[in-house]
Amino acid sequence: MSRFLPDTFDASRPLALIAGQGNYPILLAERARKAGIKLCLIELGGETSPELISSFSEHLRTTVKVGQVGKLLKELKNFNAGYAVMAGQVTPGKLFRGLLPDLKAIRMLAGLDRKNAETIFGAIGDEIENSGIHLLDARVFMDEDLAKEGLMVKGKEKIEPEHLAHGIEIARENARLDVGQGVVVSRGTVLAVEAFEGTNAMLERAGKFGAKNSLFVKLGKPKQDTRFDVPVFGMQTLEAMKEANIGSTVLESDSVLILNRKVVEKRAQHLGISLSGVTL
Repeated sequence: MSRFLPDTFDASRPLALIAGQGNYPILLAERARKAGIKLCLIELGGETSPELISSFSEHLRTTVKVGQVGKLLKELKNFNAGYAVMAGQVTPGKLFRGLLPDLKAIRMLAGLDRKNAETIFGAIGDEIENSGIHLLDARVFMDEDLAKEGLMVKGKEKIEPEHLAHGIEIARENARLDVGQGVVVSRGTVLAVEAFEGTNAMLERAGKFGAKNSLFVKLGKPKQDTRFDVPVFGMQTLEAMKEANIGSTVLESDSVLILNRKVVEKRAQHLGISLSGVTL
């Protein structure tokens, strides 16, 4: 069904989808259902798409606010879930503004030396695991959407090998420092690095320079916690590249998800934007 499932996976146990924003959790739900998986939905209040919510019957879905860790664990138990998977982005600002943690979350947060997206979601993942529920790799059932090594779509522009190597070097260091997972370079010059604002905002900034032969590189982190943090590339990012006049992208193979990859590849070909995968 998926190479990211554990060898001991028991398909008779329910899988709880903890769903954030966007198309990612929608696609994951579709793939899991095709594989015959028993799915239930943990809707994150104000984040999960109405389309996904409406695809679950009322007895197979519930709502938890961001910060309600105790309630999240309780609802997972109510569903008798054997497994859980996190998919989709949560509005970054919610980690700093308007977060109303319950007592479980307050105790959890008190134990963190650093409080950022990685440490907070990592701690939530540990709480889920400690409750006896297996938190799956977030790439599960998304095998067909992973970036592949080599040229996936040929574009209009050519990126010289030394400029590609430079972009990969900067992206790797940016990811190692946990600043972000994407960069835009042009002929040896760094135009923009991704930080807390996200990929599409970075692409918009980079496009304002009007540089030629711009290249967008997106990689995974050296120690990526793939239970909740998987880099993605989708139609919105592709359109943001078009608006910014960035004609090439390189994605780490088997690490970056190209959401609905065949559709994105077809659109990239129409736009003349190259898509390539690289193995590090």
